[in-house]
Amino acid sequence: MLPRELIDLMRDLGVFPVVVGTVDSEGNQHMTFITWIYPIDERTLRLAVSSKAKTAQNIRETGKVAVQIFAPDKSLTCYGTGREVIEKIEGVPFDVSVFEMEIDSVENSLFPGSTITGIIPFAHTGKVLKMVELDEKVMEALKNRT
Repeated sequence: MLPRELIDLMRDLGVFPVVVGTVDSEGNQHMTFITWIYPIDERTLRLAVSSKAKTAQNIRETGKVAVQIFAPDKSLTCYGTGREVIEKIEGVPFDVSVFEMEIDSVENSLFPGSTITGIIPFAHTGKVLKMVELDEKVMEALKNRT
C-alpha cells in the first residue's frame, strides 16, 4: 500500500514526476518519465499518457505496469495491473488516455545507507501557460472517478 503521507504529497503537488515501466506481449520492456499521475487511494493510481505512446500500447496489451516514485526519504516501486478507463480526455488538443493501476505490491527501492532528499525537480519549458492549462485538464480527468 502507498503511505498516507505520500498520497497527500502527490495530491498537494498536482503534477508529480514518476518513472513508469511497462512490458509488451513479447516481453519487451519500456520505461518513460511522466508527470500526470494521481493516487485515488492507497492501492490505486491513475495515470495519463498520449494514447499512441508505447506505454499506452503496452498497458492495453498486457496490463503490466510498474511505477517508480521518488519523494523525500522514499524511493518506492509499485507493481500492478493497469487498464484503460478513459480512451480520450475531452478538451485536450491531442489524444490522451487515462489508465488505472491496481497496486499488487510496493517495494522499497532505496539501498541501505541512502535516502532521497526531495522530489524530482521538474519545470515546464516552452509555452508554459498552455502546458499549465493542459496539466489542469488532464489532472481533472485523473481525479474524476469513472
